[in-house]
Amino acid sequence: MPPQASPDAAPLIVVIDDEEPIRAALRSLLRSVGFEVEAFASPQAFIAADVAPKVNCLILDIRLPMASGLDVQAQLAGMGLQVPIVFITGHGDIPMTVRAMKAGAVDFLAKPFRDQDLLDAVAVAIERDRRLRDGDTARRDQQERFRSLSEREREVMALATAGLMNKQIAHELGLSEITVKIHRGKVMRKMAAQSLAELVRMADALGVRPQRPQ
Repeated sequence: MPPQASPDAAPLIVVIDDEEPIRAALRSLLRSVGFEVEAFASPQAFIAADVAPKVNCLILDIRLPMASGLDVQAQLAGMGLQVPIVFITGHGDIPMTVRAMKAGAVDFLAKPFRDQDLLDAVAVAIERDRRLRDGDTARRDQQERFRSLSEREREVMALATAGLMNKQIAHELGLSEITVKIHRGKVMRKMAAQSLAELVRMADALGVRPQRPQ
């Protein structure tokens, strides 16, 4: 589970580039506008530092001595980390750009690029990261609420969100209609759902499906 940064903490930007002058220039630029910055000469050093889950934006050279930036992008995805990436390169080509963007890159900047172009791309990356982390938090909260349901309440939720009426649910589960209404009310309260439509969206996100008797 990615650590959640403090709301007051400056966004963490990581730069991976094998050229020290580039790392120094980007470190200076990004710190000048209030970002926390860490810079690495290689992907291996970055992974070893174990900061990936806390990164809000990764500025990554597409061509590195030991591994390409695309390899790093794939490695992070394999680790379950959705780190917004801004690729930089002095040797970009269209197929490489397409691959990077299809895999979720925020932008692809050719060296030399304007400082403002980089800052604009970083701003987009930080906003994407915020949305991803907010979504992760919402999903965890939803999963915790679902785990608080009893087995019977989960059955009622699954059938209700599949479109069955209380009378039909009662028949399916061998319960009285009033008992189904009670369980359904508890489900709505525990899941913090304001409407059946909202509960249906939650069930879909959680993969809740009715288990009909064979």
